[in-house]
Amino acid sequence: MFSNNMIRFFKTISIGIAAGLLYAPVAASAAPKPVSLGTFKKWAAYSYQNGKGKVCYIVSQPSDSSPKGLNRDAVFFLVTHRPGDRVRNEVNTIIGYPFKKGSTTSVTIDNASGFKFFTSGDGAWAGSKEADAKVVRAMKGGSSMVVVGRSGRGTRTTDKYSLAGVSAAMKKIDETCR
Repeated sequence: MFSNNMIRFFKTISIGIAAGLLYAPVAASAAPKPVSLGTFKKWAAYSYQNGKGKVCYIVSQPSDSSPKGLNRDAVFFLVTHRPGDRVRNEVNTIIGYPFKKGSTTSVTIDNASGFKFFTSGDGAWAGSKEADAKVVRAMKGGSSMVVVGRSGRGTRTTDKYSLAGVSAAMKKIDETCR
């Protein structure tokens, strides 16, 4: 569904924002510099310009992860708007390790399970506009989210996110990226 370059681009942008740095170059130039739209409790909103216009997204990191002490890269959950590509509410996670090939990731919001994301490399996506919309609706109405994945080595991980501030952060990117 997404090219490896697109996956690397999202990972580069996400990691750069969360760390306050911009890392790997995209194509022949540096990654676009994101602009903070604000921090909303546990979620931050950003925008940047690409060749097709403005891109906006919200991002958060888990409040708790298990198993403890596992060697992983940074972990994020994002919701992205790319109006130039006619994309709104695209949800994905970057899990910090390569997923087991062919696996899915489960996302539970409060007690509503049933969200399955397809995986590729260290990323996972809901996979359709309809699934994205359902996840975003549940996130806006929820208080916590749990993402469970399985690494290529078979290790099961659990990442817990607070949804405090997600509605305000979504409102900000909705206004910024129409």
